[in-house]
Amino acid sequence: MSHHAYALRTKFWTPGVVVLTILAAAGGVAILARFIGGIGYVSNLTTARPWGIWIGVDVASGVALAAGGFTTAFLAHIAGRHYYEPVVRPALLTAMLGYTFVVLGLMVDIGRSWAIWKPMFYWNPNSVLFEVAMCVMFYLNVLYIEFIPIVVEQFKGRVNLPGPLAGLNSLVELFLGLADKILSKLMWAFIIAGVVLSCMHQSSLGSLMLVAPTKLHPLWYTPILPLLFLVSAITVGYPMVVFETGLATTSLKLDAEMKILSPLARITIILLGLYAALKVGDMFIRKTYIYLLNGSAQSNAFLVEMVLGVIAPWLMLLSEKVRRSRRALFSACAMIVGGVLINRVNVFVVGYKPPVSEATYFPAVGEILVTVGLIASLMLLYRILVTYLPVLSAKGQEVS
Repeated sequence: MSHHAYALRTKFWTPGVVVLTILAAAGGVAILARFIGGIGYVSNLTTARPWGIWIGVDVASGVALAAGGFTTAFLAHIAGRHYYEPVVRPALLTAMLGYTFVVLGLMVDIGRSWAIWKPMFYWNPNSVLFEVAMCVMFYLNVLYIEFIPIVVEQFKGRVNLPGPLAGLNSLVELFLGLADKILSKLMWAFIIAGVVLSCMHQSSLGSLMLVAPTKLHPLWYTPILPLLFLVSAITVGYPMVVFETGLATTSLKLDAEMKILSPLARITIILLGLYAALKVGDMFIRKTYIYLLNGSAQSNAFLVEMVLGVIAPWLMLLSEKVRRSRRALFSACAMIVGGVLINRVNVFVVGYKPPVSEATYFPAVGEILVTVGLIASLMLLYRILVTYLPVLSAKGQEVS
């Protein structure tokens, strides 16, 4: 089966793009206010509640929802299932942008953002956060390297710099040729490194909360939290590909690629079933089911996470009719994506209740604007890159 990715070259400025631009600009203003006035100026974070939606959504959820990059890379390149090649590039782009904005979110969240480089030189091998920081840093660079061939493919043999830069055309062509030649021989190593690094820091994000047994609600605190984080990230990888592909193909009026997405749903049934079994089994072994129906915000959030984000979409995917329906499959996968998003927010925000403070936390307008602005910027950059670089393979537009 042959696949050919191409730059869409469609009209860029649409009403949706204008809205994204406005939201991104609003987020930029909030970020500027954060760095001028400090974190307290735009957020409701305190010393007792130092983690809010910037960690729960921008970082923890962003890392989990970018898992489609390494899961599709494993499936297509390591497992040799080249049939899924058409969704690898979009998943890679989503992962690259997702991790980029994870880092930007971290720079907004940490108090001394100018010191974010210090873990590279001042190592603390006993710190889980150090391992997360190093893995995310290395994996982000791996994603950039894996994306280079897409850029080379678009511009190799087409370099035509204007005016006084025209003399550099041959030099740029030489650089592109060398990059293409070298990376074609080494890409297998970066793909394997990306999968390994992803598995390491996905699980380590769960390990962060193991040091807070008195602060995290029993419904989420468990010794197997690192395993749950890893399995949930792997599980959401393919639904995120379906979700992202559904949004892109619908907004850009492309084919749905259901012949590729439906088999991914069958794999998701197994993975989601495994995750559900681990969650429910752990709950019964630790007897935390006693908290399920006590009416607290934590118990209600846990029920929403499990029922709408795990059980309901799993039952939906068991139906072949759902797996073959573009709209139904998208809905089921959107529920899975939402379930993992809720899980990360539950662990880092809802379930996090330090005993030193009874104060409740709700994100300030500035926090919400930063998060919305980062997400809008991510979507805006995605639209720019698929418009001008060969990322998507779905038919429906003229190949440029």
